Amino acid sequence: MSPKPVIIEEYNPEWPKKFLEIKTILEHTLGNDVLRIEHVGSTSIPGLAAKPVLDIDVVIDSMKSLPTVIAKLETLGYYHQGNLGVEGREAFGRKDDYVPYSDGLELKLAQHVYVCDQKSRELHRHIVFRDALLHHPEWVVEYAILKKELSTVFRHDREGYTVGKSDFVNRVLELSGGQGSLLP
Repeated sequence: MSPKPVIIEEYNPEWPKKFLEIKTILEHTLGNDVLRIEHVGSTSIPGLAAKPVLDIDVVIDSMKSLPTVIAKLETLGYYHQGNLGVEGREAFGRKDDYVPYSDGLELKLAQHVYVCDQKSRELHRHIVFRDALLHHPEWVVEYAILKKELSTVFRHDREGYTVGKSDFVNRVLELSGGQGSLLP
């Protein structure tokens, strides 16, 4: 089976609405075990072309809460994938396109869900990168052009596409007070 192609779509104003729907379901189930839920990644930036995949950071007080959060996320149809090599961030996959499950059993937009300790370096970099783009529309334009070019060159190479964005992302992080490599 060949990997899914990298497809970049023009910004869709439905993305923040879809995030809020998922956030509401997550908050209802996770309750006091979560501090906040952040919409990060390209779909969180108005006007930015992106893969139609929501990046969601579920922020917890400490990793001591992780077993409880894993169990609660499993009731919604998520499964724990581990940290995938990134310290302080635990990844979750979806059993099917209806996850997170809710009363209506409606299809949900694709998602990358991560549970992060509130002191997580990765969480900090996600927030710094998002907020930098929100405050610099010229970077949004530059990033959109880059993403579209890379999606053509690396149509069937997600890793190549991600690596191709790293210089831009690192530059934005350095200019904005974030550190190190972020590959949203």
